[in-house]
Amino acid sequence: MPRRAPRPGDRVIVRRHLPDTPGHLTDVIGHVVSLGPLVVRPQSVGGLPSDAEAVTIPDELIQVCKVLPPRRVRNSDIRAVETATAAAFPGIEHRWCGQWLLRAGDGITERSNSAAPLGRSAGLSEVPLREIEAFYAEHDLPVRILIPDRIGNPARTVCAGPAWCTGPDIVVMTRPLHDLPVPDLPDGVTHRVDEQPDEEWLALYHFRGRPLPEHALNLLRTRIDGHMGFGRLLDATGRTLAITRGTITESGDGRTWLGYSAVEVVADHRRRGLGTQLGTAMLHWGAQNGAEMAYLQVLAANTAGIGLYDKLGFVEHHRHRYAELDPRVTPGR
Repeated sequence: MPRRAPRPGDRVIVRRHLPDTPGHLTDVIGHVVSLGPLVVRPQSVGGLPSDAEAVTIPDELIQVCKVLPPRRVRNSDIRAVETATAAAFPGIEHRWCGQWLLRAGDGITERSNSAAPLGRSAGLSEVPLREIEAFYAEHDLPVRILIPDRIGNPARTVCAGPAWCTGPDIVVMTRPLHDLPVPDLPDGVTHRVDEQPDEEWLALYHFRGRPLPEHALNLLRTRIDGHMGFGRLLDATGRTLAITRGTITESGDGRTWLGYSAVEVVADHRRRGLGTQLGTAMLHWGAQNGAEMAYLQVLAANTAGIGLYDKLGFVEHHRHRYAELDPRVTPGR
């Protein structure tokens, strides 16, 4: 089987020639930051991602580059991040069914409208499919299930049949909130975080490139079991240039997390580094509000987004995806 080319986020080993010592080789093991040229961030002990300084390796110095299996994080850590995320996107109604958290919201975004296997033994228990189907029938919503790596294995098996449609992989990235980069805002640009978004903030926000209806936008600002902040960058005239939603929630294991989502930059100011600067400012806001760790989610196909978040010190933690039941299938089949 041919060896595939590395992609951003992959864990790799690179055997390279040393530029000033011909004939000598050395290995770099770490995670790919970007390609063309290859940039690798050396891993920490045990193969875990690190925040070490990245290494740029010119193509002519590479002898071998091999993709390695990702370092397996603990199931409890996957559950922790997913629990913090669920607290940030609770939906309009949510209830527990055994090891599963069932959420119903606007019917649009998956995070607020899916059943999540968040109980400690969910990865070893049968999926309560009849109860899940009944819950979503009660709310006139499609049956949608969150399938995180490993803790969602029973659900992955259930959703493997032809009655289910599984969406693309979503990369969950994390970073600790220490040793943060220093904010370096352009001249005349300021950062502000409000408790609630105004009309200008809401008008800028899109979900996967599309504007949300008013009821979905209202759900973004509904109170959660935690703390919310609506961040933005403004120019000297007070015009909003970029926005994001920050949440501070707990993961059930004693840790507090910053969730970072809903990033938008106005069209005439893109590709100027504002997304990175807004992210840096929000990381500091999260740390100031008691968060120890941060997480975000990005589609696996969005290599540009992954590259941006890597510059902020985020690394891949795990992946998840959503499966939706064909509405033509009889519930409780």
